[in-house]
Amino acid sequence: MRTLAIVLGGVGAGGLAAVLAFASPSPQAQQSQAPADSITAPVISDTGSLKGPRQPIFFRHDIHAGQFKIQCQYCHYSVDVSPEPGIPTMQTCMGCHLVVAGSDSSSRTEIRKLRELWTEMKPVEWIRVHFLPRHAHFPHQRHIKALGPTACATCHGDVSRMPQVFKVNQVDNMGFCITCHVERGVSRDCSVCHY
Repeated sequence: MRTLAIVLGGVGAGGLAAVLAFASPSPQAQQSQAPADSITAPVISDTGSLKGPRQPIFFRHDIHAGQFKIQCQYCHYSVDVSPEPGIPTMQTCMGCHLVVAGSDSSSRTEIRKLRELWTEMKPVEWIRVHFLPRHAHFPHQRHIKALGPTACATCHGDVSRMPQVFKVNQVDNMGFCITCHVERGVSRDCSVCHY
């Protein structure tokens, strides 16, 4: 029972920390709250010219990962222990967005879509950006451990500056992988990736 109280107390404290960290103050105060080495995500009025597939919810990586410095592994929590990076669960999103409603009308609209799906108990039907052929094996956890803190950007580009994620590198092209392996002096044996 004591363990349950400690766990629930930790979840409550984490929720309170999320509320305090991501509360939506005025735009002037918001800029001063961003970490010193953070970027301030630009206001986007026309999303039609953005690269990448149009998603059902306009999720801004440049706000979450760039402006607020949320680590990739917070949302993609299985990436360092699994071959797949994993799409964040609705619970992960709603951990913050139960209380964070957005700072402008466009973000409030997108968060409203998320909350409606949560209420209807439906997942967000994200459109996949990166594909690998079925005959290729790419264990994310091994690459995260080998490449360290910049592992994600090596293949996916600087997602923290992307309003909408798009394919930066041809990760589905064997030449991209071979070049990376040659540069880092790791195995190029066919059975490493194809089995």
